[in-house]
Amino acid sequence: MEKLRPEDLEKIKAKVTREHTLTREGVPVEITLHLGTCGIAAGGEEVLKALYEEIERSEREDIRVIVAGCFGLCSSETNMVVRRFGEEAVLYGDLTADKTREVFQGHVLRGEIQKAYAMARLR
Repeated sequence: MEKLRPEDLEKIKAKVTREHTLTREGVPVEITLHLGTCGIAAGGEEVLKALYEEIERSEREDIRVIVAGCFGLCSSETNMVVRRFGEEAVLYGDLTADKTREVFQGHVLRGEIQKAYAMARLR
């Protein structure tokens, strides 16, 4: 295997940045659902199913979903972070399928933070 040169690393960095940056034209919304063991035990698979159902019903093709491991707040699982272009990210906790639908309809589609389930704003 060839050794990577600094310019190779710069190309990789540019590609990753391009693919994972929220833009108005490309991907304006990114949702990270935390499904570590604790998230799954708390019903995270049903939350994920509800999330995909809502995306399909909305007919939006510009929403990125990322499934990640534990956020580190196991007592508040299932946790989800919603990032909208140009806005601070919001961490939601103690989600169920029904709460996820509310967050999707309110925050993801209309930009209204669902304060009842919001735990923190992230920078």
